[in-house]
Amino acid sequence: VQLQASGGGLVQAGGSLRLSCAASGRRFSSINLGWFRQAPGKEREFVATITWHGSNTYYADSLKGRFTISRDNSKNTVYLQMNSLKPEDTAVYYCATTYFPGSGNTGEYVYWGQGTKVTVSS
Repeated sequence: VQLQASGGGLVQAGGSLRLSCAASGRRFSSINLGWFRQAPGKEREFVATITWHGSNTYYADSLKGRFTISRDNSKNTVYLQMNSLKPEDTAVYYCATTYFPGSGNTGEYVYWGQGTKVTVSS
């Protein structure tokens, strides 16, 4: 599976961004996908996952209400809508596949995209 994340950029605090993760190489509609992020000098942390059918979503507690994960299987793409962004959301955001939706353990994610950088200015 190949994953290509995009949509990052520079945004002011309070603004919004939508990240995309396009997948290829395998039947997309059967894959659970998640987002992680890694800020400079910090460990990679769980953001959200969505099951292959899109019926179940999981979020880091601290991000519930501001971030929304969704998918469009007809476009082989998963999205992360990020609202009310804060400077502490600044990080490189990665998408990845997993057999364990909802897991925050990076070791349970198999294929990773290259990451897209999000910078939130104050």
